Amino acid sequence: MLKDYEMVIGLEVHCELKTKTKIFCGCSTAFGAPPNTQCCPVCMGLPGSLPVLNRQVVDYAVTAGLATGCEIARFSKQDRKNYFYPDLPKAYQISQYDLPLCRNGHLDIETDTGTKRIGITRIHIEEDAGKLIHDQGGLTLCDYNRCGVPLIEIVSEPDMRSAEEAKAYVQKLRAVLLYAGVSDCRMQEGSLRCDVNLSVRKKGEGVLGTRTEMKNLNSFQFIVKAIEQEFRRQVEVLENGEKVIQETRRFDQASGKTVAMRSKENADDYRYFPDPDLPPLVLDESDIERLRAAIPPLPDQRKGAYIRRYGLTAQEAELLTADREIADYFESAAALSSHPRQVVNLLLTEVFRLLAPDTADIPLSPARLARLADLLGEERIHAGTAKKLIARLWSRDDDPDRLIEEQKLWQISDEALLLPAARRVLEMKPGAAADYRRGKTQALQQLVGLTIRETGGQGNPRVIRALLQRLLEEDV
Repeated sequence: MLKDYEMVIGLEVHCELKTKTKIFCGCSTAFGAPPNTQCCPVCMGLPGSLPVLNRQVVDYAVTAGLATGCEIARFSKQDRKNYFYPDLPKAYQISQYDLPLCRNGHLDIETDTGTKRIGITRIHIEEDAGKLIHDQGGLTLCDYNRCGVPLIEIVSEPDMRSAEEAKAYVQKLRAVLLYAGVSDCRMQEGSLRCDVNLSVRKKGEGVLGTRTEMKNLNSFQFIVKAIEQEFRRQVEVLENGEKVIQETRRFDQASGKTVAMRSKENADDYRYFPDPDLPPLVLDESDIERLRAAIPPLPDQRKGAYIRRYGLTAQEAELLTADREIADYFESAAALSSHPRQVVNLLLTEVFRLLAPDTADIPLSPARLARLADLLGEERIHAGTAKKLIARLWSRDDDPDRLIEEQKLWQISDEALLLPAARRVLEMKPGAAADYRRGKTQALQQLVGLTIRETGGQGNPRVIRALLQRLLEEDV
């Protein structure tokens, strides 16, 4: 049933900017303060209070726009978006409507079929709302510390066709924002979160289906799960002869399902109008060029350098540059190693396997990883030993050479030492030897595995393979 349909995905990513104070007042933006200790009459919208725009917010938003290839508006304005919800005490949010700060950008992502460009419709500035805490006793508590924290909202075109493409887009966007230095992008703290707009249609159709919006997804894992579940739900609705309702939904982590929250508002429902307390935003060329010149090398620049210098595939380079800390770690380890290709292999397999979701905290030092890569590249240890040592060094720093010596893990590459084990295996498995001689080349892999086992797992597979081939040919 699912194979007859395709999903159409557009994302609205909300990113908190890393200013020290809020967008329209001097309250702190520090995360984790006791509830309702970082708010004032301005961010609560009390009568008589007036907002004053934080200039750093504009600079960060323009930087984000330049980093994503957007056109920067020389003239824009701020608007009031009117709605009442308990986390918005003044009953309107200051945002941007028809004249956003940035338009018409893009990001390139890597997919199984190659590079794909995802369009960015707009980036605008706005203030965040407070946080609602739903108590088990049926009460809802309001923490207004987050009211007025500066956001940029990054709205994509509906260019994504799978959960994996959506995940790749958010990962790439997060990397760009981190490299540009406009946000800490800590998804676990809510400073980067995503709303997913999703519709389905029969494959080959050009008309878009009715979309739903899933709110506030704050991990890559949840984005993927929510998309896959909502796609399945909408297809089932259509297959049952019913209509998809345009509505806002949330992803319930416990059940793994999406749940309706409210009917989806349209722009008219928000009754946008220019904020009368804030003047228009006017930028000149010197403002924009100053910010453009300050942008450091971005992920795609590093990605191109890795492909050229280390011979990586585009997907490998994309994975290494997805997080600035990991890219820095890789460069440090590669600079210390004579076998940078092995550094890449160990990072993308064993290190990534041990990393906690959505983090870049690697307890293993770059020097330790570089040493393991060199030992692997010199065939002094094999891949299984490297895997075991990385797991050990992850929890406790130690000298890899000492551990290998202590546990007798050095790989055996001396043919004279491997010859007795190879001969024993050929004597034990005459049938496999006969199969190989009759042209069944897969029998050789069985003999290689058995010989490695005879050496206690320390035999060099490449040397053993060549040795067995010679012995089998000699016995013909």
